[in-house]
Amino acid sequence: MDLVLYEKPECHLCEGLLEKLEAIAAARGGLTIAAIERRDITTRDDWFEEYRYEIPVLLRRDRHGAEQPIPRPSPRLTVAELEEWLQKSVETS
Repeated sequence: MDLVLYEKPECHLCEGLLEKLEAIAAARGGLTIAAIERRDITTRDDWFEEYRYEIPVLLRRDRHGAEQPIPRPSPRLTVAELEEWLQKSVETS
């Protein structure tokens, strides 16, 4: 699975989610995260306008390049809980 993460500098929620996603990607166990593309919303006006009150925003990119939004996970989830939550989110989308 390829993911896109909309974030901004010094966002603690963004940093926390990224750390957990990277831990899942490194584990190579259950859920496979092939790539995480990070998009800094402060680099483009359109991203900033769309996501400034919503970050972190997570999307899943399918094999054709289409991006599908994933509901925002709770920042309180552990790495294992996030992995399980992502798996369920992907299956239902």
